Amino acid sequence: MAGRRGPRTSFRSVLAFVAAVVLVTLAAGGGAWARTRSPSSTSAGLRPSKPVVGVTPTQIKVGIALVDFDCVKDFVDEIRVNQDQVYQAYIDDINAKGGIAGRKIAPVYENYCPLGSAGPLAVCTKFADDDKVFAVVGTFVDFSGDAQTCVAKQHQRVLMTFNLTQAIMNQSPPGLIVYPGATNERTVRVLLQLLKKQNTLAHKKVAVLGGSQEASTVNQTIVPGLKKLHVAMGSTAVLSISGTADTTAAEAQLDSFIEKWKGENINTVFLSGDEVASKQFVTKLRAALPKVMLISDTTDVKMFGQELVDAGMKPNPYEGILSTGGPTPQEYDQSENWKYCAAIYEKYTAMHAPNSQEVLQGPGGKTLGTNGSINDACQVLTMFHDIADRVGQNLNNSNWVKTVKAFGKIDNRGSGPYSSLHSGKYDAEDNFRLEAFDSSIGSRGDWRAVTPLQDITG
Repeated sequence: MAGRRGPRTSFRSVLAFVAAVVLVTLAAGGGAWARTRSPSSTSAGLRPSKPVVGVTPTQIKVGIALVDFDCVKDFVDEIRVNQDQVYQAYIDDINAKGGIAGRKIAPVYENYCPLGSAGPLAVCTKFADDDKVFAVVGTFVDFSGDAQTCVAKQHQRVLMTFNLTQAIMNQSPPGLIVYPGATNERTVRVLLQLLKKQNTLAHKKVAVLGGSQEASTVNQTIVPGLKKLHVAMGSTAVLSISGTADTTAAEAQLDSFIEKWKGENINTVFLSGDEVASKQFVTKLRAALPKVMLISDTTDVKMFGQELVDAGMKPNPYEGILSTGGPTPQEYDQSENWKYCAAIYEKYTAMHAPNSQEVLQGPGGKTLGTNGSINDACQVLTMFHDIADRVGQNLNNSNWVKTVKAFGKIDNRGSGPYSSLHSGKYDAEDNFRLEAFDSSIGSRGDWRAVTPLQDITG
C-alpha cells in the first residue's frame, strides 16, 4: 500500500510498515508538511440540534492511534519511541494558541499491535464506545479496511490518518475520512501520466506485479492505465500473500511468473504496494532479470533500498527504481515547513528535532524514526486544526463534511506546496515528480529528482 506514497505522506510513510511487518520488513517514517497557521474560524452550517459526541463548549476529544513497536520490534530495523510525547507537543501548541474555535483538544492515546485487524478494531471500539471521541487521528492502519470502516462508517467518527486506498475510503461517508497523502489509485494515475510525458515506456514491454491486498489497484487502475497508454504488456501477477511472515508460497509464485516473463521478453515490471516491493521479492526479481526496469507506486521502496545499502549489497537491486514523490528530503529539510514542525517539537520537548538525513541509534541495534514521528504528528494535527477551525463553533459531522468538500487549496504539509481538498477528492496531496532511487546519495541512498515538482490534482 502506498503513502502508501504514504503514501503517500511524504518521504517515508510509517503506516506502510504494516504490510512490511507481515513480510518481516518495515517502512517507518511519514513525511509531513506543515506551515505557520493563520487560523480562520468561520462557522459552517446551522447550529447542531443535539449534543455532538466528543465535543463540549470547551474541548474536542480526539483519539490518537499509535503503533505499538514493541509488538513488531523483532521484525523491523526502525522503531518509534515516546510517540505520545511527540503528538502532545503539537496538541499543546494548538491549545496554547487558542485551540480550535476556542476549544482545546483533549487527547486520548491508544497503542495497538498492527498485525492483522484485531488490534485496530479494538482501538476503534474503545475510542467510539468507551472514550466517545469526536475524531480519530494518527497512525491507524488496517489493510483490510475493516478498522477504518469501523471508525468512519459504523461509528460515524471523523478519521484522519495515512496509508489509505480509495477503495477503503469509498466504504465510508464521503468527506468523513481525510487522507493527508495520495491514494494508491491517484498516485498510479499520476505516475503513468509522468511516465508518458517522459516517454519512459517507449519500446518497453511491461508486466505488473502486486500482492493480494493490491489486487484491485492492479486490475482496476494499473493494467487499464497501461493499456490506455498503448503499452505492450505481458502477464499480470497477483501473488497470494497470506498475511503471515511466511512468504514461501508467494515466492514460488513469483519464480513461476519470472520464467513466464522471460519467455515474454519482459523488460519492465510495475510493482504495486509494499508487499511485493519488499526485499525478498525485488532481490529475486533482479537476480533473475538483472536488466529489468522497475517502477513502484510507493515511495516506501526507498527504505528497502537503504537497508541493502547498510548491508553492503552491490549492485543494489533497488538502484534506479522509479516512483513519484514530492520534494526530495534535502529540499524538505530546508523548507519553512520543516522549520515550523521542528521548532514546535523542540519547544515542548526540549529535545533536538532530527531532520530526515540524521540517523539516530536506538536500543537493540535499531534506528529511531523520530523524524517520521515529528512529521506525522505535525501534519495530521495541524490539518485537523485547520479544517475544524474553519468549521467554527458548530462542529459536527455534517459541518465537517461540508467544510472538507468546499475547502479548496490547503497547506497540507504532505510533501510540498500543492495540496487541496474538495468534493470527490479527500486525499490532499498534489505534489508530484518522477524520481529514482540513487544509492550514492548521502550515506544510505535517497531519491533523485528526475523531473521538476508539479501541482497535479487530477
